[in-house]
Amino acid sequence: MIGMKRNATAVWNGSGKEGNGTLTTQSTVLDKTQYSFNSRFAEGIGTNPEELIAAAHAGCFTMKLSFVLNEAGFTAESLETTCTITFEGGVLTESHLNVTGKVPDLSEDIWTASVENAEKNCPISQVLKCAISSDATLSV
Repeated sequence: MIGMKRNATAVWNGSGKEGNGTLTTQSTVLDKTQYSFNSRFAEGIGTNPEELIAAAHAGCFTMKLSFVLNEAGFTAESLETTCTITFEGGVLTESHLNVTGKVPDLSEDIWTASVENAEKNCPISQVLKCAISSDATLSV
């Protein structure tokens, strides 16, 4: 695989509770996107680190699952993953992946093994230091 580096920049102004900040990614998909105490711990407008980790984990896992299925000789018509991050006591305690896939001619056994492989081996799973779990549904 080709090596790569990606970056993002966070800017914060003020105290932890009353302050606010912005996040910008190298691709500028996030471009001075607002985040704050309220967007992190309440229902304020903006993003937060946990939401971004959930997006990263869902995206990485789903792409890895696609590669694992390809290696087994299958191509998914669709894969959809929702990731829920649990943040308790100032620590990420769990990342739960809920995936639904539509893969022609795939057996339940190969589906389950492929999901377990992707859950364990996607790069974001490997970097997280929390419990990782998944539920998987194969639709016909």
